[in-house]
Amino acid sequence: MWPYDTDFVLCQLKSLAVLFIRVFRSRRDLLLENLALRQQLVVMKQRYPRPQVSTSDKLFWVILRRLWPEWMHALILVQPETVVRWHSAGFKLYWTLLSRRRVRAGRKCVSKELRELIFRMVAENSTWGAPRIHGELKMLGFDLSERTVLRWMRRAPRNPEPTKRWAAFLSNHREAIAAMDFFTVPTLTFGVLYCFFVIAHDRRRILQCQVTSHPTSAWVIQQLREAFPYDSAPAYLISRPTVQW
Repeated sequence: MWPYDTDFVLCQLKSLAVLFIRVFRSRRDLLLENLALRQQLVVMKQRYPRPQVSTSDKLFWVILRRLWPEWMHALILVQPETVVRWHSAGFKLYWTLLSRRRVRAGRKCVSKELRELIFRMVAENSTWGAPRIHGELKMLGFDLSERTVLRWMRRAPRNPEPTKRWAAFLSNHREAIAAMDFFTVPTLTFGVLYCFFVIAHDRRRILQCQVTSHPTSAWVIQQLREAFPYDSAPAYLISRPTVQW
């Protein structure tokens, strides 16, 4: 007898809950419908040849469209497609205004004073690299990365005097200068050939050009002997400082 009474009570409670939900939902729909009709009635009472839909009216219908699924049944003033178009235009306007906001992003801006300090350190300490200058700036209280220091070091104005002196040296001793270097050529069998060449600086004449797959110091010395026979070696021989002979 006890299980029967429990099932009966649960069934009654379930029925009351469903009835309450239906009554509340129908009353909510009725209130929203009355609100929509009153809003349109206010627009229709305006003293214009044609009712003017203001921005607040458009906003009202956009919000009502999000809250009430049956909003189209109470819409008389305009077509439902018009409300959808208002919603799309508002969405576009929102993101347009949001994109126009100037938000500072990315790395910090290096001030003019700090840039001038980096340029001064580069000019007065030619042997200092980016790690040394970065450490000095850290001790002075400047917070920036070593990569930023290196980037501004490359933009530092250079002293033109060494370049002028080097150009004058090349011009005055062009008959007594030769240059040599290697360059590599990949082969069809995925190997590498090393091309050695010697060029005269005065007329850009190629004095020696040979190819090998295994360059050695003895091989390079032999090529120089063939390029400058009978004590015809130039007074100056230029090569890259990174090449190990």
